[in-house]
Amino acid sequence: MNKKYVKIAALAFAAWYIISRPEGAADLVSAAVGGLNHAAESVSQFMSAIP
Repeated sequence: MNKKYVKIAALAFAAWYIISRPEGAADLVSAAVGGLNHAAESVSQFMSAIP
């Protein structure tokens, strides 16, 4: 039951952040996608280095 309130609070905070600072939210999403892209490239390089 406590996890339910944490999820609701997190969603409410995310919605508030997107509404109040859309540029900041877009930057945050862009940074997250960039980080995932970098991680995928690193895994790809690792896998291609394995003989």
